[in-house]
Amino acid sequence: MKTMEEHTFRPYDRELNQLRQTVLEMGRAVERQVEKAVEGVRKGDQALFDEVLQTERSINEEDRRVFEQSVQLIVRNAPAAADLRLVMSSLQISKDLERIGDEAKNIAKSGIRLYQSSPSFTPSVELELITRTTLVMLHASLDAYARLDDSQAQEILADDRTVDAMFKGILRELITYMMEDPRTISHSLELVFVAKSLERVGDHAKNVIEQVVYLVEGRDIRYTPEAKPQPPQ
Repeated sequence: MKTMEEHTFRPYDRELNQLRQTVLEMGRAVERQVEKAVEGVRKGDQALFDEVLQTERSINEEDRRVFEQSVQLIVRNAPAAADLRLVMSSLQISKDLERIGDEAKNIAKSGIRLYQSSPSFTPSVELELITRTTLVMLHASLDAYARLDDSQAQEILADDRTVDAMFKGILRELITYMMEDPRTISHSLELVFVAKSLERVGDHAKNVIEQVVYLVEGRDIRYTPEAKPQPPQ
């Protein structure tokens, strides 16, 4: 019987591990996408923009691969309990990662428009802090998924509120620029789009950690007060 159990469960475990590995590889790819897109905006580097746009297709393919692996797991093994939560959470996390890839693409497109209209353009607001915070959120959420450990969930959820506040501050600053000098309107609007995309990256990182909580504890904390902690003062 022991040999039969090993024969029955080892392939199933391998499939679950392969699914998680695909999601984590996708996560690492979208992290790099966001980093490159923002770096392109900072430097006006067309090569970085091109790389982001080209890589975005492969991220879409990874999302489709996660879907196919999940369907095969369900059809072949009819997973239940924790195994089913892993499959369903992985599907949702993959979708959020694909949308982060879309936001990186949007940042790159905004960067292209900025520098095509004004090759000597210099960003009028600081994007480093909001970029760093959203990437820390994303990395921590993916690390939690990799380790099946949601102990940092409340910290990540609070960071999302911090990112929301950062975006509002950037928006106020850019509105001031536009009111003082209408010539900055087109550039400022593109920077609003960049900052909004970064804020959405934070939202998707928040969604990832919510899925990790569901995976680890079996609790759905979406749309609850627990998912909206106040940021640290």
